[in-house]
Amino acid sequence: MKTPTITHWAGGAPFTGSSDRWSEVTNPATGQVAGRLALASRGDAEYVIAEAKGAAAKWRATSLARRTRVLFAFRELLNARRAELAEIITAEHGKVFSDAEGEIARGQEVVEFACGISHLLKGGHSEGVSTGVDVHSKRDPLGVVGIISPFNFPAMVPMWFFPIAIAAGNTVVLKPSEKDPSASVWLARLWQEAGLPDGVFNVLHGDKEAVDALLQSPDVEAISFVGSTPIARYVYEEASKSGKRVQALGGAKNHMVVLPDADLDLAADAAVSAGYGSAGERCMAISVVIAVGSAGDELVARIADRTRTLVTGDGSAESSASAGREADMGPLVTRAHRDRVASFIDSGERDGAKVVVDGRAVVARGGDGGFWLGPTLFDHVSTDMEIYREEIFGPVLSVVRVDSYDDAVALINSNPYGNGTAVFTNDGGAARRFETDVNVGMIGVNVPVPVPVAYYSFGGWKSSLFGDTHAHGTEGVHFFTRGKVVTTRWTDPVRRQEGGLELGFPRND
Repeated sequence: MKTPTITHWAGGAPFTGSSDRWSEVTNPATGQVAGRLALASRGDAEYVIAEAKGAAAKWRATSLARRTRVLFAFRELLNARRAELAEIITAEHGKVFSDAEGEIARGQEVVEFACGISHLLKGGHSEGVSTGVDVHSKRDPLGVVGIISPFNFPAMVPMWFFPIAIAAGNTVVLKPSEKDPSASVWLARLWQEAGLPDGVFNVLHGDKEAVDALLQSPDVEAISFVGSTPIARYVYEEASKSGKRVQALGGAKNHMVVLPDADLDLAADAAVSAGYGSAGERCMAISVVIAVGSAGDELVARIADRTRTLVTGDGSAESSASAGREADMGPLVTRAHRDRVASFIDSGERDGAKVVVDGRAVVARGGDGGFWLGPTLFDHVSTDMEIYREEIFGPVLSVVRVDSYDDAVALINSNPYGNGTAVFTNDGGAARRFETDVNVGMIGVNVPVPVPVAYYSFGGWKSSLFGDTHAHGTEGVHFFTRGKVVTTRWTDPVRRQEGGLELGFPRND
């Protein structure tokens, strides 16, 4: 069977490009090559950007009513065909089918938020600020915007950005991960079916060459990025040098604090869900549980009991139907990443952490060539260990024990990341104090993965964010638009105007 070719999408049509560079896309559950991906040359990237630029003026001039109708049509099509997209995500990323559907649903929330863009783009108006003078404000689109998204959420992360960008009147060039690129082209076709004009939504595949082309192009006005902290820093610095506005969301090491008064069953359920969901390959995963005081022994026992019940395997809808039950956790995205995460488990064991549940010897339900690694639980982890210091980005959960609430907060605040955190307690006063005490951008109280709903903004602090603007919500609308203030004066036809020159600074009278 011929291996399918995955192409760019530019100007409303597939675009193979002139580069002779290709990469392989694999099915993580089988290890088999599923596609052949075109990697852009600099010339290919410039062509895709030019298509976006060519469509920008006409789309900017399109009425808000027309733009909104396209957004609503896209929403309806995505709702009707969600399972189709979920199958693509499962086949290329490896996450189980229900998790893929959940990813799409969370991205769809931003589409729905963007359907109300008309209200969010309203300006202000002040009449008679001076004699015969009125002032009004408005928000204009930027032009061409670039989105660089990671492998772990091939649909949701792009949807954090492009619905708002498009609704606000911009054109988009999306550069997805090379590991699971097909979802982006599927979305491009759906936009076309929804009535979006050609060139408004474009897809550019590639590696650093494609990324640098976006960062350095004088025709790209803004960059939205999600990925690791070192690359986020690079994207921010490189794009800023070109005068672009940038929102670059980086890595995380998210802590979940469990106080002694917490509901330990609730906390254990949350730790397992947040630690192992999507095989831990998400920036909002809980990777560290801080057990405070007497909570430790019982909490670890309950987490371990739940962890041992998890089924690792092929999470596709077809495989789940034949097995009679969907797997809880799929494979990791590539063999290299699976081996990297396993090396962290080796490191934790060498450093003296207690391996409570070992995922290295998992018996997975799926192909022998799959990139399997089961959920792993460590206890008695100390802050000098590599498994605590590094972002593992896999199904590895570390339990750190501390004596007090103050110790837990100090641990979180000393970490270089500030993406998300959570506290589990039945003490309202402690929860309220926690909200103020921790230097983290997103906080959950008895909620382990505090991803905000679409009309609030997503983003962390410290080394988890480069740039001042978070994703979606009001901040997202402001990121993809520029404010403009217009001051007008009209001559009163029934009033004789006095002539003459006045060189002094204008006064409001």
